[in-house]
Amino acid sequence: MAKIPPGVGPRFPQVVVLFGATGDLAKRKLLPGLFHLSSAGFIPGCRIIGVSLDDLDTDGFRQTARSALGEFFSRKIPDADWEAFSASLEYVPLSAGADALKAAVDRAEQSLGSECRRLHYLSVPPNAALSAVRLLGAAGLVERSRIVMEKPFGTDLASAVTLNAKLHEVFAEEQIYRIDHFLGKEPAQNILAFRFANGLFEPIWNRNFIDHVQIDVPETLGLGKRSGFYEQTGAYRDMVVTHLFQILAFMAMEPPTSLEPVPISEDKNNGFTPVGRLELGKLLHQPPERKMNQQCGIRVRESAGAGCEPSRRSTASTPFGALLETGPAALNLV
Repeated sequence: MAKIPPGVGPRFPQVVVLFGATGDLAKRKLLPGLFHLSSAGFIPGCRIIGVSLDDLDTDGFRQTARSALGEFFSRKIPDADWEAFSASLEYVPLSAGADALKAAVDRAEQSLGSECRRLHYLSVPPNAALSAVRLLGAAGLVERSRIVMEKPFGTDLASAVTLNAKLHEVFAEEQIYRIDHFLGKEPAQNILAFRFANGLFEPIWNRNFIDHVQIDVPETLGLGKRSGFYEQTGAYRDMVVTHLFQILAFMAMEPPTSLEPVPISEDKNNGFTPVGRLELGKLLHQPPERKMNQQCGIRVRESAGAGCEPSRRSTASTPFGALLETGPAALNLV
């Protein structure tokens, strides 16, 4: 793997505290991504402390990480790179508490031997986010840190407002990053360049030339061990009002005044004004012939067709009688 020249990337060594370290997102995206950044030399020094409900030790976590890389990392893994990455991993079960987590972070910082920064990444369901934040506060790990909050941020407006208020009791706003990992995908980022930097399409990207926009997510991935998460969240919150709405915002927004967080967020929000209020019950349960004949229609299917993994209703770990939607989603705007 090609190495990044010195001076590119963070100035300080990083201690990453990864909540949900044995979960689906960590295995598919986060651990492979951290391995790639570390082995490419992007991070000058890195220690990763995994935290989750699973009763593992550090060796067990390293085995989990190696299995995840073997399954989801797209390149060959040199033995030397894996050995170096494996040495950077440590694990603290959530049941061990704040003192054990603090001790693990202290060991990691001492091993790096210089001034460090802390990155707390919360890859957890909304109902577990606040307990993770409180654990970090109790462990005294707020100083010199940033905290990354994965979507969904709360389960509705009221819970999001409450979570935000509680979060500010521990972390300052400039320390908080609320993210949707979907926007890290290159095709998603290319939408803005395709729209605003393309002299062919930019002048005709309006309602006079575009009849409608349909955004599909034809998933073939089954629920696996995520049925508990989907029982609380459902595909609408997990996919539509997060991933799909982010793509919709890129499609509908006006050019921002600058590439800064506030102007971009304001123009993304303004793009939703013409859509109006969406009521999930009406959108999901009206007849199929009506779903695509409205200003904003949403379809959620149980299966994406041949080759798909089982949906939640046919998954053994799903409680009998579960009703929330689980299948792939599509968003249609006219």
